[in-house]
Parts: sequence; structure tokens; C-alpha cells
Amino acid sequence: MDSAPPVPPSLPSSSPWLPFESRRRARDEKREAVLRAAVQLFLEQGYHRVTLNEVAERLNITKPALYNYFRGKDEILFECWSMGAELVDSVITEINGGGGSGLAKLRKLVHAYAALMATDFGASLVRFDLRDLTERNAAVARASKKRIDATFRRYIAAGTADGSIRPCDPKLAAFAIAGALNWIGHWYRRDGELSPSEIADEFTVRLTEGLATESRQQMTKKTPGAPQRRNSGRTTAGKKRTGGGTR
Repeated sequence: MDSAPPVPPSLPSSSPWLPFESRRRARDEKREAVLRAAVQLFLEQGYHRVTLNEVAERLNITKPALYNYFRGKDEILFECWSMGAELVDSVITEINGGGGSGLAKLRKLVHAYAALMATDFGASLVRFDLRDLTERNAAVARASKKRIDATFRRYIAAGTADGSIRPCDPKLAAFAIAGALNWIGHWYRRDGELSPSEIADEFTVRLTEGLATESRQQMTKKTPGAPQRRNSGRTTAGKKRTGGGTR
């Protein structure tokens, strides 16, 4: 009877080859690092003004190294946009999985969306031009925007049905709310007076109090109070700063 084949020696602990899961995680982390560097540059300078060389320089790598993760600048742009969209989708999924009235769900979405607009990937949803995407990716982006708009309308309609929101046109109300929230992505500055959380608190009150059937006094008892300002100083022009940047 043949003897059993010799057992190959195990790899030494100093083997340069990482386990598959570790290698995939490392690649994902590097890919996300590229996106974070790119989205900052796109927001600071504008998509068309940024080159892949500049992205590589910010990461202290070579331009060819970027092609290990992305095929081109337009793909990076879409992935930055997708990161923001996934954050919103995650919030909506969590809200849908919970209970509460239409008004309660609307407030949760307004609060989360306002905070996301004060992040780089959140701002990319409103600062990037979909015409810079490929036709296929632009279609994906438009469909995502429609889903977000439909969610705002659905929560408002549910609120009017359960009595937590005054009778109104859900479409117009959703447009008004989303318009105000999206603009945060344009004016927010990190060195501003209010933090993202404080801005979200304030917007939640301002954008829903007119829709609520309950009194303002009752609502403020259930909603985070007016934010405390991080500093009381004024600019040299005598005007208070608005709040928080894209970097």
C-alpha cells in the first residue's frame, strides 16, 4: 500500500500573502481612500478642473496606480455620487423598518438628510452635474433621485392620512422640503458656526412645524431644541457665520 503523500509545510507566519478576506478589505479601503480624496477635490475645484494626476498626488501614489481601482475619472465621479446615494438609501431603509406616524417618519428623514448634506458624499448628490456621467450612470442617478422624492411624498401622504400632517399637496410639500435640504450641500462650511447635527435639528423644526397638526409647543417638546451655537463671535463684517464646509 502506497504511503500517504507528504504534507506540504505550512506557510510561515511572515508570508507576504494576505488571506483573501484581508486582501479584499485592504483593496476596499484603498478604493474608498481614492473616492474620499477625489470627492474633496471635485467639490473644492469642480469636476472638470481636477485631473487624475491631482487625485494621485493627494494620495501620494502614481496615476497608473489609480487604474487598479477605477477605469477613469467619470467612473470615480459616479462612485462618489453612489456613496452619497447609498447613505440616503440606508437611512430610508431604517426608517421604513421602524414604526411611527407619517410626520415622525418625515422628521427622521429630514434630520438625517440634512446631516448628510453636510458631508462630502452627501453634497455630491447636489453639487455634481449628471450630464458628466455616462448615459447609463445618469439614468441610475435620476432613478435614485426619483425614489428619494417619492419617499418624501409618501411620508407626507401617510401623515395626512393618519392625521399627523395637515392636508396638503404632497408633491409641492416634498419639493419645498427637498429644495431647502439640498441647498445645504451648496452653502455648508465646516468652519461655520453650526455643526451638521445642529443644522439638522434646526431644519427638522423649520421644515415640519408648518405641516404638523399638533401645536408648535407640543412639537418642540418632541423635537431636539434649538441648537446651541458653537461660538458667539461675529465676523469682522458683524454678521454671524452660517456653518460648516465640504472638506
